[in-house]
Amino acid sequence: MAVDSFQSDEEHDAGDPRPTGLLDLLSVAAVVLDTRGRIVFWTPQAEDLFGWSAEEALGSEAGKLLVSPGRIKSAVQLFSEVLATGQGWAGVFPVRRKDGSSRLTEFRTMRLLDDEGEVYALGIAADRNLLQRVETDLALCERLIYQSPIGLALLDPDLKFLLVNPALERIDGMPAAEHVGRSLRETLPLTDMETVESALLQVLTTGTPLLDQYHVGQPRNDPGRQHAWSLSFYRLEDASGRVLGAAVSVVDVTERHQAAAEADRARRRLAVIADASARIGTTLEVERTARELAEVAAPVLADVVAVDVLDSALACRRMSSQDHGPELFRALALKAAHPTVATRAADPPGDLAAYDGDRLVTLCVHTGRPVLVPHVQPADLPRIARDADGEALLAEAGVHSYLAVPLIAHGEVLGALDLKRTRNPLPFDEDDVVLAAEIAGRAGVAIDNARWFQSVRNTALTLQRSLLPDHSPRHTGLEVASRYEPAQATSEVGGDWYDVIPLADDRTALVVGDVMGNGIDAAATMGRLRTATCAYADLDLAPEAVLRHLDKITCDLEHYIVTCLYAVYDPATNRCTVANAGHLPPALARPGRLPEFLDLPTAAPLGVGGVPFEAATVPMEPGDLLVLYTDGLVETRQHAIDDRLAELLSRLGEPGPSLEEVCDRLVHGLRHPDDHDDVALLLARVVDHPQ
Repeated sequence: MAVDSFQSDEEHDAGDPRPTGLLDLLSVAAVVLDTRGRIVFWTPQAEDLFGWSAEEALGSEAGKLLVSPGRIKSAVQLFSEVLATGQGWAGVFPVRRKDGSSRLTEFRTMRLLDDEGEVYALGIAADRNLLQRVETDLALCERLIYQSPIGLALLDPDLKFLLVNPALERIDGMPAAEHVGRSLRETLPLTDMETVESALLQVLTTGTPLLDQYHVGQPRNDPGRQHAWSLSFYRLEDASGRVLGAAVSVVDVTERHQAAAEADRARRRLAVIADASARIGTTLEVERTARELAEVAAPVLADVVAVDVLDSALACRRMSSQDHGPELFRALALKAAHPTVATRAADPPGDLAAYDGDRLVTLCVHTGRPVLVPHVQPADLPRIARDADGEALLAEAGVHSYLAVPLIAHGEVLGALDLKRTRNPLPFDEDDVVLAAEIAGRAGVAIDNARWFQSVRNTALTLQRSLLPDHSPRHTGLEVASRYEPAQATSEVGGDWYDVIPLADDRTALVVGDVMGNGIDAAATMGRLRTATCAYADLDLAPEAVLRHLDKITCDLEHYIVTCLYAVYDPATNRCTVANAGHLPPALARPGRLPEFLDLPTAAPLGVGGVPFEAATVPMEPGDLLVLYTDGLVETRQHAIDDRLAELLSRLGEPGPSLEEVCDRLVHGLRHPDDHDDVALLLARVVDHPQ
């Protein structure tokens, strides 16, 4: 019920009074009769209820005015008993209204005495239908409150409990009687009570409800398990607008919270897997792939991440499986989500380490299954750390949970993903195991591809370098320097080559060529052509004749096209004769003049067949520099070839004290480390020589 307060005349509104309580809502009427049954007191509510004005009712006999003729006898009898015995009567009686209609009225009657001993009868009356409706509404409200599965509470303006229903008792584990007079902070097990109290004060101030506010906590009747509740706040006012307090509804949404949390975890797992798919294996480099794996896993999965691969796997040696015994690991990556001494307990990337069979990472690669230690105890640290110092560092870092997941590709265990948690308070669980295994599986395939590619590439590079000449820097009338730079690690070795061949009469043949293709086949083809070039050079054939014979050999090879430039320098005449088979033109830098490309007769590459080759003779003086190169020096995917050739000439315009420095300037200035093609570069400078 609303609680009224006393007000002075100045505090009343100037307008019509507003209903402020249940009596006003019911419009309870009061009628007083004397011993003769005449009406001596008549309230305005009686006029509203029965239709008779005070002037019409006062002094009239109540029986004749309000009771139908057939019920006067029973009405007089009730009236007489009340006056005679002093015992009140309560019940329903039909009353005749002024308009002739009859209305069932709820009565409470009692005997009154004034200060002179006169006896009167007081009747308090209300419309039966209205009273029943109010009673029904009250009963319904009471049932809704006490039978509702939703927790409900009424708070006073100081946010103290006035009423609590049984559902809220069950939610916070405290009897309703113990709530009354206490604050929210003393009862509800919410972790963010300051937020709740601030929200309630806002509702009391503004009158604007706050609905479905999400809060979590651990109730007293279910400690150790997190629950979630949806809270709604409303301001309560009486009919006059006076603030009585606030109502709070509490709905247990723990199942919805858990489902949402699981869905969120699933979304995050999918996001991590998608991120791993995009970021792991972007190159065919084992070390970089391992770093990408570590960067994806930290901090999403762990605070400290290490990637260790079996040394035998890196060498592409299949080892017989064993269930115990030590293993030799190479550390490839180490990543920490935040600064921690735990990194000092791990093997630095690049180091080799042998671990006994009882170490957890060794157990992981032996079994090919994840090893999970949700709660790391001091006794577990020796099986996680590399040594006693590592144990102390891990303990200092606060490592409390550990997980090792194997890196597997095509059924072969390559190594392990090592995960530790320090700052993240949650232990690893089965969901983390599934997520880590999914990421490790993708990384394992990428590492497997990279290690086999690197193995093949190393073989091709070894073959390529073994086939390139080891020439003297000095030849009659010439000073020479050369470079060979393989393509980036993610590209296969190509078939670029150069050669410096001594000829009769102190002449020197200068050769540069490019087999279009890559890998071991291209390197082997390059070796065959280099051998043939040396053989034809020994026959003292003209440059165009050498290219013609090489063209025939290339036509017999399967699907190979080769560009080649063959030049012969004669110190006796200071002339250089050059023939070109589809190769980029050599550059000539003369002292005091701008560098330029030689204008040579064009011809098709070797292997096309049936195309004639021509030679051009170029006079050369001491100090002149001839630059022969393959397309990997100037071609890029981002720039026009003309711009790159112009840049080559501009760099030749810069004087250099030695050919070795000029080589370095050209290679480092023109070639990016990530370029996809290999480079062969040959420089020859004319020097004075005795005649």
